[in-house]
Amino acid sequence: MSASTRSVPGVALVSDLKGRAQTGITTTGAMIILAVEATRAIFVDIAKRKFSWQEALFQAWFMTKVSLLPTILVAIPFGVIVSVQIGGIANQIGAISFSGAVNGIGVLRQGAPLVTSLMIAGAVGSALCSDIGARTVREEVDALRVMGINPVNRLVAPRLFAAIVVALLLNVIVAVTAIATGYFLNVGGGNVSSGTYLNSFISFSQVTDLLLAEMKAAIFGFIATIVAAHKGLNAKGGPKGVADAVNQAVVLSFILLSVVNVALTQAYVMLVPQRIA
Repeated sequence: MSASTRSVPGVALVSDLKGRAQTGITTTGAMIILAVEATRAIFVDIAKRKFSWQEALFQAWFMTKVSLLPTILVAIPFGVIVSVQIGGIANQIGAISFSGAVNGIGVLRQGAPLVTSLMIAGAVGSALCSDIGARTVREEVDALRVMGINPVNRLVAPRLFAAIVVALLLNVIVAVTAIATGYFLNVGGGNVSSGTYLNSFISFSQVTDLLLAEMKAAIFGFIATIVAAHKGLNAKGGPKGVADAVNQAVVLSFILLSVVNVALTQAYVMLVPQRIA
């Protein structure tokens, strides 16, 4: 076997990696452009009183119906797991009186935004992508362009606005549900008194913790919506193409949200002074 023949697999691998890198760069650029256009459309349409509030409210209600119950059902066991693990460790080291602070702040800073991101990407993002993807393969999006209607203004902007609002509300619901679950487990189980549990949480928590959680939720909703809308607008190949677009949107959203979550948490820890009781 000649050297040129043996090098063919390596050349094919390099070519494949190069093609994937180019596709990734192109996709990233397209999503950034879509994000800028959708954000601009929201502010411009609101300023000109052309924003479709009816469509935004309809989409917000649809997203709420799709994600509210799964969010609560995920938040309850999440609160149980966090409470049991933290309570066990705190009891071992003799710091059971601080379980309220650790449990509450951990849920507020990390748990609630993380669960919200999973629900937004998994439930809301998949539903949004399938809806826009179905419109794309049925050539409804092309029909809008023929009629001189920008699909970003008509389809993406109202859904983006609704997703951000729903994400903010879901984050509060997750935080309240998980913290309440931890409270009832610790206080109801006799591990710590109600006053001690609440006082530790109040002593160490800050308003910026809630602001961080809400900011994360808004950013997660924004990213998941842009990814889902981009994949939906570029769906091809009929129903199978829509299914592939939904799968790609969910996977890509999970990856981006995880990376952004780490970055925001690290920035918060470095920039915001932590309270010392």
